[in-house]
Amino acid sequence: MSEIHPDPNLRVTAAIQEPDVKLYDVRKPPFSIYGLYNPLTEPQFKRMPDDVAKATNAGVAKLYLDTAGGRVRFSTDSRYVAIRAEMPQVTRFSHMPLTGSAGFDLYIDDPAGGTSRYRKTFVPPYGMADGYESVVKFPDRRLRYITIHFPLYSQVKNLFIGLQESATVGEGLPYREKLPVVYYGSSITQGACASRPGNAYQNTVSRHMNLDHINLGFSGSGRAEDAVVDYMASLPMLAFVSDYDHNAPNEEYLLVTNQKLYDAIRAKHPEIPYIMISAPDFDNGLKSRRLRRDAILKTLAHARANGDENVWFIDGASLYRGLDEDSCSVDNTHPNDFGFSRFAEKVEAELRHALMHDIFDN
Repeated sequence: MSEIHPDPNLRVTAAIQEPDVKLYDVRKPPFSIYGLYNPLTEPQFKRMPDDVAKATNAGVAKLYLDTAGGRVRFSTDSRYVAIRAEMPQVTRFSHMPLTGSAGFDLYIDDPAGGTSRYRKTFVPPYGMADGYESVVKFPDRRLRYITIHFPLYSQVKNLFIGLQESATVGEGLPYREKLPVVYYGSSITQGACASRPGNAYQNTVSRHMNLDHINLGFSGSGRAEDAVVDYMASLPMLAFVSDYDHNAPNEEYLLVTNQKLYDAIRAKHPEIPYIMISAPDFDNGLKSRRLRRDAILKTLAHARANGDENVWFIDGASLYRGLDEDSCSVDNTHPNDFGFSRFAEKVEAELRHALMHDIFDN
């Protein structure tokens, strides 16, 4: 059944109608799930353990069930890929498309270079209450390597992939490195307000560099409490990106907690690249933004004074700079896709520079 719309290109199919479909649970082989906490055993997809989320703050205790950064990879020669998503909570914003907050999107991965190219979005029907079905079709039947991104601001209990019953299904492409890049921060880190999940900056960087990642952005709730800091420090990781600025209540709090965060990560991971980012909406409250950037720079100076040569800084004031910089957000704070593209470009450049002597020269 389709929603009624005069333009057939804008109609949304709300059910799988393929007669030869076979459904597969993504928690079972050969599917591989990335970016989520213990996805094979937890009854609902989540980004961290229950006890850590509840010990952090009320916002994190809710938002850790949002699946930002989640991905599933596999290969198939099916002429279509369908999804059946069971979603106990669906988020709707006035300033973020439902395709971003609650949609899935599909990329085709290149086995030669490891990069991925967008194919199509599994567009959710606007009136859905607890999940949806959708189908992406291909022009022919041949082997493809697939990545599907999970929603940025909604919960997913179960996800089933629908393929032609006669199709092969196999493992997806592995990432270049086994360890992920871990990102921590606020709503921008979580992905507000990308039009679809693949456009959140971490997903873009991940595709370009063929690297796994974990998104620990928590909208309005990234405040670097001990519980979340200790948990992140315990994670195996290739690099750490501290997109931590926006949710600290003031510059004094930011100064103390930003250094504490750095010290905790560096104590457990003495040699990995550590990247700090100040807020991108620098001109939105210029005096406060300068003070907050200074607080982050003091942590950078603290690191350098202790001999740390693998810590890096991205000035948020530079993230949107250039032609049409005033077109980078939906509300003078949260990036749109244009803003996220510029954000990803700067993060990728810095991450490549930080990692090039380790993995990109091999």
